[in-house]
Amino acid sequence: MQSPERLLRRTLRSFAPYRRGTTVDEVRRRYGIEHPVKLSQNENPLGSSPRALAALHGISALSDYFEDDHLTLKSRLAERYGLTNEHVVLGHGSNELVQLAFTAFVDPGDEIVMALPTFSLFKKDATIFGARAIEVPLRDGVHDLEAMGRAAGERTKLVFVCDPNNPTGTRVEPAALAAFAGALPPGVLLVIDQAYREFMDAGGSEGVDILKTRPETLVLRTSSKIYGLAAARFGYGYSSPQVVAWMDSVRLPFNVARPATVAVLAAFDDDDFIARSIANNETGKAYFARELDRLGVHYYPTAANFVALAVPIGADAAYEALLERGIIVRSGDGLGLPGYLRVSIGTPDENAAFIAAFEALLAKWRA
Repeated sequence: MQSPERLLRRTLRSFAPYRRGTTVDEVRRRYGIEHPVKLSQNENPLGSSPRALAALHGISALSDYFEDDHLTLKSRLAERYGLTNEHVVLGHGSNELVQLAFTAFVDPGDEIVMALPTFSLFKKDATIFGARAIEVPLRDGVHDLEAMGRAAGERTKLVFVCDPNNPTGTRVEPAALAAFAGALPPGVLLVIDQAYREFMDAGGSEGVDILKTRPETLVLRTSSKIYGLAAARFGYGYSSPQVVAWMDSVRLPFNVARPATVAVLAAFDDDDFIARSIANNETGKAYFARELDRLGVHYYPTAANFVALAVPIGADAAYEALLERGIIVRSGDGLGLPGYLRVSIGTPDENAAFIAAFEALLAKWRA
């Protein structure tokens, strides 16, 4: 009698599913803590754009399929960079756009170059599609672009650069990224994931600048972070019209819901919320740097809205100890960064609550 496992694709038979973060409700059930502090999923601690929430009240019905070309939304996104609608591809979150790139371009046995560690869904999709993931270790917490360039070979189809990188929060230098992109051979799609781009200072790289000189480039962005619309599931990408057309050809119809488009269009104009979100993040980054320096804890300089910091015990054990105190973070053990915690930057009160709990535990851990 054949095993039911025969149904499963071979690439998935030893596959480790994505480890999501712990939810607030789980902490309430497990520990009876009514108001835990959630600093685990890099969400906007100020909530959602008020303009986006107000716009959602204007939806009178959800009975009809919404337009699938989204011309108004694409025009808004394209005009930011002097591009056309044909340069824009939309997704049910930027994660779907990563999957569309694999669907459109990757054959079994192709090579995918990425950093180690970086956003875990890159390797997940490589495994699902039967590709070979070539992981190039970070250098001092930053993408080693020279080594990644050397790793790209004849079978390479996609090269991922996550900037700022998740889970370290580090960024690459614009000149180094431009040189790296220029040296990649033709027939390789450079995917620059800039989900946290809005939190970078003026000295950060702008992926669309690379696209304008190298058409085989895909720049990914999201509404989940700066606009506080993670639950809306809306991501967008910029690429050449040919790459966009290929990705659109394998995209599921109506993949972007009407509430998402309504909320996002309104959020784009919410300058006050965007400014407050960036200011809160800058204050939080400075606070974490000051406190972690005081505690003598190593951390990576962050260009995002989270901090990766070292712990003197196992990351999973440190994560559990904080969880028992009502502080939800992410263990680096599940992110390819053992020995570290990834902590989202919250409100001043949330940041202070984390530092208080962390400092109390740190003395025990060091002992």
